[in-house]
Amino acid sequence: MQFSQEITVNLPRERFIELFDDPDNLKLWQQGLLSFEPVSGTPGEPGAVSRLLYKQGKGTMEMLETITRRELPEAFDGTYDAKGVHNICKNEFHDLAGTATRWVAHNTFEFSGFMKIIGLLFGSMFPKQSLRMMNNFKDFAEKHG
Repeated sequence: MQFSQEITVNLPRERFIELFDDPDNLKLWQQGLLSFEPVSGTPGEPGAVSRLLYKQGKGTMEMLETITRRELPEAFDGTYDAKGVHNICKNEFHDLAGTATRWVAHNTFEFSGFMKIIGLLFGSMFPKQSLRMMNNFKDFAEKHG
């Protein structure tokens, strides 16, 4: 499954990136995030791996993030792996006249095992969830800009 989404955040790109790039801010805009723990590599740099733990329903979901490209302020890419789901996320950050930032996210989701069925039945929830997270960041960033 592939999809792209974009939003405009009313914040200069420099400030947008400061807020986006600070792992201490993750819990403030990623709903359900319980912890973010570096596993290997230099955090935030290509090759770095981090473990994210999210509250999901009555349980938890663990995800491993691997940074694949860091060309800030223009781009930041990573892969996100959870049980049965591999997500490739390529983010672009476009400066809009020094006053706003257009964030474009290109996502590819690959499913295995039982998650193939979930992907077929509930595939529309993945773009909705991704856009919700982007809008959560927009709300956070515009309040803290």
